[in-house]
Amino acid sequence: MIEKRLSFCIIHAYLKKSTNFHKKNGQIMTQPHQNIINPSYFEAEEEKILEKISARKKELGDQLLILGHHYQQEAVFRFADKTGDSLKLARSAAEAKDSRFIVFCGVHFMAESADILTSDEQIVMLPDMRAGCPMADMATIEEVSRAWDELTGVIDSTSVPVTYVNSSAKIKAFVGKNGGSVCTSSNAERVLTWALSKGKRVFFFPDEHLGRNSAYALGIPQEEVVLWERGKPLGGNSPEQLKKSRVILWNGYCTVHMQFSAGHVDMWRKKEPHAKIIVHPECKNEVVDKADLYGSTEGIINAISDSPAGSIWAVGTEINLVNRLSRQHPDKVIRSLSPFQCLCSTMYRIKPGYLLWVLDGLAAGRTENRITVDNTTAEQAKIALERMLAI
Repeated sequence: MIEKRLSFCIIHAYLKKSTNFHKKNGQIMTQPHQNIINPSYFEAEEEKILEKISARKKELGDQLLILGHHYQQEAVFRFADKTGDSLKLARSAAEAKDSRFIVFCGVHFMAESADILTSDEQIVMLPDMRAGCPMADMATIEEVSRAWDELTGVIDSTSVPVTYVNSSAKIKAFVGKNGGSVCTSSNAERVLTWALSKGKRVFFFPDEHLGRNSAYALGIPQEEVVLWERGKPLGGNSPEQLKKSRVILWNGYCTVHMQFSAGHVDMWRKKEPHAKIIVHPECKNEVVDKADLYGSTEGIINAISDSPAGSIWAVGTEINLVNRLSRQHPDKVIRSLSPFQCLCSTMYRIKPGYLLWVLDGLAAGRTENRITVDNTTAEQAKIALERMLAI
């Protein structure tokens, strides 16, 4: 039997109180809109923009730290001082105590995590405020709070909330307040095991597929895994179904990883029988079940990097990462599992012009698009993060 699960170390993080910034009714708020940018940042030739970014980086020196997520386009990724997945980058920001300005080339929830984990003196910025995460947006604090009240209203046994790190700071804070934990794609099974030792069932959000794949990997029967559909009373379930459940899944998903299908796996089996198929656990269960391996972004990178020359890989994750791996390992054949370009369009919003605009602002004494998390939310979110680190 093929061992499909990739194992990784639990991350270490530094936790902190968030920096005071925009105040509204006594609360510290993240600026919700994208500031207007001079059109010249988009009209100039890309090479000129890249040259200016390089010059600004040199000028700002060690006080600047640029973080680049693996899904970033190459024109931006090349300027990253640290690269990684979302929580690894937040940890990198916290460790860089001498860097006052953190420019996060990722999406909104990632920059929030960086603000929570960095020191009071550090300032986190997102080049384009419109760079959000559709999955994270599928579980709003209002929806989750309402669903939690409905669930606890019909079930008298303990339920434990678990949120994927791909969620807003408010959702992480909700989980911390209600005795739950954050998880990552590499430790979701361990966190689910912990949660089921604390209560009768787990309410898992926002990614249905990571939750389902993790539950099945733990041997939880399908009939004990139910789906909570947003907008329906009791999530579309009867009280009896919920009482019998051990894992309740929020019906959110990653728009990138939903594009991979079991048919794509079958296509590769016929096209290239010697290819190893590796996918992200945000893919549907039928895709994960047919793959040879599955794991987090970092896990996929490590598996391919550690494979021998001549290896052939079909990879079920975002196309920028797949293409980068192919360039980094010319001695291997590395292709996307899908014949189509599976691009994270919101991550793609971080264009070189936006990065230059933020750096120009810093050089002029301005902090554009600052991301802040209010103190109460940050403290409760840290509780959920600390629980994950302790598991």
